[in-house]
Amino acid sequence: MKKFIAVAGNIGVGKSTLVNMISEQLDSMPFYEPVTENPYLADFYKDMRAWSFQSQIFFLTHRLRIHQELLRVDGSVIQDRSIYEDAEVFEQNLFVQGSMSLRDHETYRDLYLTLATYLPPPDLVIYLRASVPTLLARIAMRDRSYERKIAPEYLDRLNSLYENWIQHFTLCPVLTVPADDLDYVAHPRHLQLIINKVQEKLTGKDEVIFARDELSQD
Repeated sequence: MKKFIAVAGNIGVGKSTLVNMISEQLDSMPFYEPVTENPYLADFYKDMRAWSFQSQIFFLTHRLRIHQELLRVDGSVIQDRSIYEDAEVFEQNLFVQGSMSLRDHETYRDLYLTLATYLPPPDLVIYLRASVPTLLARIAMRDRSYERKIAPEYLDRLNSLYENWIQHFTLCPVLTVPADDLDYVAHPRHLQLIINKVQEKLTGKDEVIFARDELSQD
């Protein structure tokens, strides 16, 4: 049976890496976030207020196109960041911090809510939860030029919005992964642990958690 999984989480948490590593084992086609393809992103990091609306509309449009494409795939799919995060986390943050005008916010929000009513939700959201120090360390490791000036305060605000979104998200089950403790790149056992938990969730098991004794490193 076809399954649609979305991997969610803050900047630098390791979404693309996890999508890549588990797509084959779950026999799923990966769909990646268009990080380097957004023509507004570099300008956005230089002047958020001037370019926030354009950047978010690009992401929303591209995410909608990806959502449509993955629904047409016959087999299972796994998506790097969902359309919901664009609106509920990133656009919301821009508006709250004053980097998007009320007019642009309302226009974006109306468009998103209209589109969302027509989109079948995922079967599962994998939420990668990580602290700001972990995010900063991973951002530094991948060394993308336009991310070098991302402030810890910005990541902290996004983390708060992610937690609020996940707490109120009811469209499908959510598996929360403690990404501070699980290094699925360095430790194969951690990767297998996540895969096992995903499969449990997909079979309908309600209470799927990561026990403390499962988080030790090999």
